[in-house]
Amino acid sequence: MAGKQVRLFLVDGKVGGLTTAEIMTWTGQLLKGARKDLGRIRDRREAQKTGVYILLGEDEETGKTKAYVGQSDNVAKRLGQHDQSKDFWSEVVVITSKDSNLTSAHVRWLESKLIGMAKAIGRVPLENGNEPTGGADLPEADASDMEEFVRQLEILLPVLGVDVLRGRATRPVAGTPAVPQPAPTGSGGPVPVVESEPEPEAEVSPVFHLAQMPGAQAQVIDGEFTVLAGSQVAAEMPDRSGYKASSAKQYKLRQGQHRDLVADGSIAVGPDGTARLTRDVVFGSPSAAGAVIAGRVSLNGRIAWLTEDGVTYGAWESDSTR
Repeated sequence: MAGKQVRLFLVDGKVGGLTTAEIMTWTGQLLKGARKDLGRIRDRREAQKTGVYILLGEDEETGKTKAYVGQSDNVAKRLGQHDQSKDFWSEVVVITSKDSNLTSAHVRWLESKLIGMAKAIGRVPLENGNEPTGGADLPEADASDMEEFVRQLEILLPVLGVDVLRGRATRPVAGTPAVPQPAPTGSGGPVPVVESEPEPEAEVSPVFHLAQMPGAQAQVIDGEFTVLAGSQVAAEMPDRSGYKASSAKQYKLRQGQHRDLVADGSIAVGPDGTARLTRDVVFGSPSAAGAVIAGRVSLNGRIAWLTEDGVTYGAWESDSTR
């Protein structure tokens, strides 16, 4: 993949203040800011254009980030309305164009596209209800330009710490029918999940299998250790005693991660009692992934994850010729 020159400007001269972001030679521009600075955001030229916006905040029940994607002919005005009607958000990202060529039809198309992608990836839950259908009938040339616009957003949003579009789709975007995963040999039936859709520009590693759970598969995708949809996983992590204090604390951490994945539907248990992932799940390390997937207090992921040729994750990572 060719390099990208990203330009960030800290409007206030400090991290956490208003930030603008753009990619050289690209017409798009982003503005990110906190809700407490909404007055200043609405006064800025970027927010007074036709554009799309992403509201970001914390889900009170899970403590994780959730988002809302919207569009408007005047983003500043719409944000003022959301300040009165939506409580959850604490940050906003405004997406507009430097050349002011985004029309109402373009941003309706873009809103629909981003919502569909975010829901398909499933990394950040959305507050949006029904998926919008407007803006789908762009002329062919405009639609091609907007697809490129989205590809630049996939690069730039994570630079701003926004992971709504980061990852691979694990259910269809734009009406593609779901494809069930086949049942593993000897299982009582398939768990209803769908295959991951690889992103052509994503940098991925070989597929790794977990020695302690052969039905689990993982790859490094865009620098993140990702266990793939359809992977077999421990169906439960029950309370256990007998651990030393440090191990007990570690087990509670892994148990909580497992519980969260079950609660949000990322882990589905089949009628035969086996469990599988319904979407790609990103972990902080191969060891954390292996422990949760195998239902253990700890696991050395650098040697437990292996390629089909028996190469460990650690050896692959250290191989400078890969």
